[in-house]
Amino acid sequence: MGSYIPATGEERQAMLQAIGLTSVDELFDVVPEAVRVKNLDLPEGLSEWEVSQTMASLAEKNRVFRSVFRGAGAYRHYIPSIVKTVTSKEEFLTAYTPYQAEISQGVLQSIFEYQTQMCELTGMEVSNASVYDGAVAAAEAIFMCQERKRTSVVVSGAADPQTLAVIKTYCESRDVPVTILPVDGCATDPAALQAVLAGDTAAVYVQSPNYFGVLEDMDAIVSAAHGAGAKVIMGVNPISLGLLKTPGEYGVDIAVGEGQPLGMPLSFGGPYLGFMTCKKAMMRKLPGRIVGQTTDAQGNRCFVLTLQAREQHIRREKASSNICSNEALCAMTASVYLAAMGPRGLRQVAETCAAHAHYLAGELAKLGFSLRSGEKPFFHEFCTDCPMDPALLCAKLEERGILGGLPVDGGILWCCTELNTKADMDQLIAVIGEVLGK
Repeated sequence: MGSYIPATGEERQAMLQAIGLTSVDELFDVVPEAVRVKNLDLPEGLSEWEVSQTMASLAEKNRVFRSVFRGAGAYRHYIPSIVKTVTSKEEFLTAYTPYQAEISQGVLQSIFEYQTQMCELTGMEVSNASVYDGAVAAAEAIFMCQERKRTSVVVSGAADPQTLAVIKTYCESRDVPVTILPVDGCATDPAALQAVLAGDTAAVYVQSPNYFGVLEDMDAIVSAAHGAGAKVIMGVNPISLGLLKTPGEYGVDIAVGEGQPLGMPLSFGGPYLGFMTCKKAMMRKLPGRIVGQTTDAQGNRCFVLTLQAREQHIRREKASSNICSNEALCAMTASVYLAAMGPRGLRQVAETCAAHAHYLAGELAKLGFSLRSGEKPFFHEFCTDCPMDPALLCAKLEERGILGGLPVDGGILWCCTELNTKADMDQLIAVIGEVLGK
C-alpha cells in the first residue's frame, strides 16, 4: 500500500476480473444513468512536492507561540519521537476499527494492551477500548450508575465547563435531574455535597485536579457519596496519576478522563481520547467495546471483542449506550506513549509539571497575582486574581510571542508542563512586570 494510492490500476483491474467485470462502470450499472455524476469539478492533481509546499504555506498562517502557559483541558507536553514513528505506520493509520475483529489480531492486541495500561494507570479493574473524548466519557459514566430507584446525578461546579455542558445535554435527553454543586475557593464543598445527597442520587461526578487545578478532597467526597448509596465518578488528568493517588486508591466506582496528554498534540482540539475504567462489578455496564484475551482451538493466545453492550449487538432498547466505536488510533497513541515513558518517566513528567507550576505561582504572587484557591493543593494548573484586565494582559503577552493563561471570571487560569522551562517562566514574569510597570 502506498502513501497516496491505496490500489494501483492493475490491482483494481485484477479485483474487477475476480468478480467477472471488466470496468468500474459495469460495477455501478445498477445505478440509473440519470443520477450518476460523470465528472467532478476538481483541480488538476499536484506532485508530492507541490502538495507539501501548498500545505506549508497554509500552515504559515497559523500563529505558533514559542511559549505556552495555557491548559484548561488540553495540554502541551513533550511527545517522544517513537510515538509518531509507531502510530504513523500505515497498518495502523489507515486501518478501520474492525467489526469482525477476530480476523485482525494485531488491532485487537493493541486495544487489549491499552486497556491493561489504563487499568494500571487508574488503579481500576476494567477498561473499555475508549470513547470519543473525556467529556463524553463523563456523561456515559453517569448512565452506568443509574438504577431503577436512583436516577439523579450531582456534579461538581468545579469540573471543566465543556464537560458540564456535555453532561447536561446527555441528561436533558433522558430527563435525568442534575444538581450542580457550588464552588468554594475553586473547589467542591463537601458540606454542600452532603446537603444535596438524596435517596434517588445515582452518582456524584467530581474532577480532580479540577478545572481550576485544585486537588479535591476525594476522601471526604467518596465517603459522603457512598454513605448515601451513590456511586462516585472521578474525572482525572492521566499525567497527574504518575504522582498522585489513583482513583482506585480513593475507592471510586468509575474513573474517566481526557487522554490527550498521553502523546497527542493539541491539534486545534482533536481528535482526542476518552478513557473509561471501573470496578469489576460495573463491567457489564461499560459502553462500547471491551477486548478480552482467550485461546483458540489450538491453545494459542488470542484476542476477541467481548461484553459489547452496544446497539449493534443487542436489542436497541437494552443497549447501555449508542457508542459503537472507539478512538483506536488515539488509544494506540496513548499506549505507545505510556510504554515509552514507563512508570519512572511518567512520574518524572508529573513531578516536573507540578514543580514548574508552583515556581510560577510563587513568582506571580510577587507581582500581586494572588491564588484564588488559597492554601488548597494544586497540580500543574492554578487560578489567580489579576492586577489588571486579564484579556488586556494576555493580549500584551501574545505580542511578545507568549500564550498566557486563560482569562476566567476576572482572573487567569495558568498552566505549566515539563515544556515550560525556568527561562520561559522568568521571561513571562519579566514581561508581566514591564506591562504592570514594576
